[in-house]
Amino acid sequence: MQDTPHAAELIDAVTAFLRGTAIPNLSGRAAFDARVAANVLDIVARELRLAPAAQADEHERLRALLGTDGTLAELNQRLCEAIAGGRIDTATPGLGGHLWAVTLAKLAVDQPGYSSYRQIIDPEETLP
Repeated sequence: MQDTPHAAELIDAVTAFLRGTAIPNLSGRAAFDARVAANVLDIVARELRLAPAAQADEHERLRALLGTDGTLAELNQRLCEAIAGGRIDTATPGLGGHLWAVTLAKLAVDQPGYSSYRQIIDPEETLP
């Protein structure tokens, strides 16, 4: 395994090239596609950085909520089945907090600039 640069750093370098060199020299559909590609690479880099901790936290919350062990995918499936079967509902301690934490973790990867998300994670931030 390579020590450095890490995968996210390599993606950052490609994104910087796209935004700093390629996109300014492109026009029309090619420029649009390059901007989309740069945005996708931003998401991938954030996922590489944030997903391991978010998934570990989610796994622990699911274990506690369901009182059982399994893979993250298995536990999520069990949670869905428990909700669908009425064994877990909004009154279940920990469910609301778990779903909120999962939502915030997904926003951190997919839409970290979303104004409501930014206000939640940093209430002191002044938004434009």
